[in-house]
Amino acid sequence: MHDALASGVVVVMGTGGTIAGVSTTGRDQDYLAAQLDVTQLVAAVPTLATQPIESLQVAQLDSKDMGWDVWRALVQALSEALARPDVLGVVITHGSDTLDETAWLLHLLAPPLKPVVLTAAMRPASSVEADGPRNLADAVCVARWAADQGLAGVVAVLEGKVWAGTDVRKAHSRDIDAFDGGGAEPLALVSDGQVMPIADAVWVPPRGQWLQSMSALPHLPRVEIITSHADADGAVVDALLATWPASDERRLRGLVVACTGHGTWHRELEPALLRARRAGVVVWRSSRVARGGVESRPDDTWPVAGRLTPAQARVVLAITLALRAPPGPG
Repeated sequence: MHDALASGVVVVMGTGGTIAGVSTTGRDQDYLAAQLDVTQLVAAVPTLATQPIESLQVAQLDSKDMGWDVWRALVQALSEALARPDVLGVVITHGSDTLDETAWLLHLLAPPLKPVVLTAAMRPASSVEADGPRNLADAVCVARWAADQGLAGVVAVLEGKVWAGTDVRKAHSRDIDAFDGGGAEPLALVSDGQVMPIADAVWVPPRGQWLQSMSALPHLPRVEIITSHADADGAVVDALLATWPASDERRLRGLVVACTGHGTWHRELEPALLRARRAGVVVWRSSRVARGGVESRPDDTWPVAGRLTPAQARVVLAITLALRAPPGPG
């Protein structure tokens, strides 16, 4: 590694999560997330002691409670850190539950300058099997390696695998090796401080559409997820439309439908979705199936979310509406 890169700073930003959790009973399953600050997480990794690391606590929460206020602060902190010439990249410690949503948001909004690496844990920091220290060490290693390679992009590093931020999703509720790419292969593997890229893997630079005007937004446009299932009808859609008047800034702006199969929904659901569309609500189709997503077809009359999970699609649609971009997953 080049001397300048070896001496460059990696900023580790903390947002809480299981990686910062502590057991309340001595059993791994009985823990409180977001109990340790990011300086404690860094201090628990001996290999980071000799590296130029800066720590910044952006938030402290269980990631199931993630929202726009934290995302807005995170993007602002990222923008400031990545603009510094001495910073090689940023590592973000995060809860596992919504890591995939944050990864997509950062892909859309983070400046396309340097590597941004998310990491998490499936065991609390107090566990004898804590996976957080290894994941954090690997994440810093990947940030430095990517900077050395001139790579910019949002990735997630978990259990020795590097996933594109646009692919990563939680695939198991309990296992330490809980993440995959929804059918996509990892970008690289990490072992003993060495990054081994996968042949033909491509890092996708962030779109970098962060606008200072977004920092003043009190919330993202309201986008909800509904699911098509046996016995589904339009009651939930109609209730959402009726909850806020058209003049209310909190009104429904978008719907992501977690469809059956390859983007189909119950016939009783469609009339309400048509009413929503006539009211100006943007409707996207995704799939509740774990793999494959929904591909567009020439005769489609409803936009599709591609390989995005419903949760990822909700983030993308909300940001699309906030940026006043033409509707479409893109």
